[in-house]
Amino acid sequence: MRWSLRLGSIAGITVSMHLTFLLLLVWVALASWAGGGGLADAVEGVGFTLAIFGCVVLHELGHALMARRFGIRTRDITLLPIGGVARLERMPEQPRQELLVALAGPAVNVALAALILAFAIASGSIPALGSFGQGDFVGRLLVVNVMLAGFNLLPAFPMDGGRVLRALLAERMSYTRATQIAAGVGQAVALVFGFIGLFTNPFLLFIALFVWIGAAQEAAVTQARGVIGGIPVGRAMIGEFHVLDPRSPLREAVELTLATTERDFPVVDGGRLVGILTQPRMLEGLARSGPEAPIGEFVETDFVTADPRDALDLALDRLEGHACRTIPVLRDGRLVGLVTPDNIGELLAIRSALERGAGASPAAGR
Repeated sequence: MRWSLRLGSIAGITVSMHLTFLLLLVWVALASWAGGGGLADAVEGVGFTLAIFGCVVLHELGHALMARRFGIRTRDITLLPIGGVARLERMPEQPRQELLVALAGPAVNVALAALILAFAIASGSIPALGSFGQGDFVGRLLVVNVMLAGFNLLPAFPMDGGRVLRALLAERMSYTRATQIAAGVGQAVALVFGFIGLFTNPFLLFIALFVWIGAAQEAAVTQARGVIGGIPVGRAMIGEFHVLDPRSPLREAVELTLATTERDFPVVDGGRLVGILTQPRMLEGLARSGPEAPIGEFVETDFVTADPRDALDLALDRLEGHACRTIPVLRDGRLVGLVTPDNIGELLAIRSALERGAGASPAAGR
């Protein structure tokens, strides 16, 4: 993920911190200092925040290690001000696998809460439990882990509970239908949060919006993949496209962008694909080095490839966690096409129109 600082690795999984996370630490330190506690309170506030996010990393690691049992790699875990994100290379294929991967994160928080309580009892000091911001350090950390487990088990996307509900439903119905029902439940939860937030805590309105958008996106993505299921990549790829040389200036990419509908360009050196010049990287290069800078300095190398015979939905699954959303299509190592978000959207629109026409034709004939 861009603007992230690598902290290290756990079990072979890279752990990074998004630079905006530093803003959260600064805000916590200033808020604690301004509260009248001085330096000691500021240090304690930052320390407690780091402890919380340590629990978040372990939560995401639970997802990652369970996914590894099913042959699914995790690209990295990134800390953000709103929590953590474990980027799996793909989603589990079987409902039972998704259920176990989704439950692994909250299970880690339950285990942490039990360990904290057991440690406190063994040391002869029962923690003073309170709300999120009250009580001693150990008591607050115990409460945080209980809250993390409970909140994540709410039956609403993008929380783990939404995936748990979908996995249970998918045992009895199609995956697409299970997603639609789980998304509907999630949006109902969002409405409840929003209604309560109007009269109590405005922060619940933010959570409601987050849940509503997450549920809608999950339903849309799953429905789209259901439509394209079974279509080979070769039928969806673009066969006519422009190729750039890594030694050419960015000016050439700008001219092609203005003259064509293309936004991402494969960069080939001596017949070998070396990367993709995406529009964001092109703009970054123009701002940093100007139009005469060589294209090779700004190519995106974090991309996936596909064979024309691959199933399109499985190829899209491999995009999970990758920065570049354009898929170069290779046949025997030779670049023969591209799959882009734009042409996937066009394919979905065409198939949707055809399905509506097929559904309407019997009535039209009567």
